[in-house]
Amino acid sequence: MPRLAILDLDGTLVDSLDDLAASVNHALATVGLPPRTTDEIRGFVGEGARVLLERALGPHAERLEPALAAWRAHYEVHCLDATRTYPGLAAALAGAGRTLAVHTNKPGAMARRILDGLGLLGRFAVVVGGDEAPRKPDPEGVRIIQSRVGATDAETVFVGDSPVDVATARAAGVQMVAVGWGLRSRAALLDAGATVLVESAAELVPWLA
Repeated sequence: MPRLAILDLDGTLVDSLDDLAASVNHALATVGLPPRTTDEIRGFVGEGARVLLERALGPHAERLEPALAAWRAHYEVHCLDATRTYPGLAAALAGAGRTLAVHTNKPGAMARRILDGLGLLGRFAVVVGGDEAPRKPDPEGVRIIQSRVGATDAETVFVGDSPVDVATARAAGVQMVAVGWGLRSRAALLDAGATVLVESAAELVPWLA
């Protein structure tokens, strides 16, 4: 079993969709556009803040910079309004015998703020955000984490909820464990090439401890 477990944040560790959606719709209102539904925004999440806003804006790409600025300002204040750890994961992390890390496309400072606010930051040896390494699915973030903790590919597992995470693990040459409770469907994960899929924190525990 691997000695390093790298976990995605949004949709894997934390259910942050409502806060992300609220900030996206605040940004859209700021630039004079109507709101998106939460289900629409669910499909936009996973490749960083800029891509999130690009997708939400649709054909109005010329409004990206003010929308992104409005999103950041709002999300910095409201990123913990409704965001919660998925059921059972706090206990699973507390019992982990492996070194734990987070690799997210969310800005690193925001990721650490959320983890700290939920009492989880101390569980992770390294947190790498999308502004601190090339965004997933580029494998460089995995390489940075491995270097910092001294783990090889054979000793590393990547845990995530999206096809982007599956592609990241594949690009890095590490074991992938997909979770079925996140922002993407089981079918989307299997179509992306996931071969190990867990449906609960209890099923994830063997990959952490």
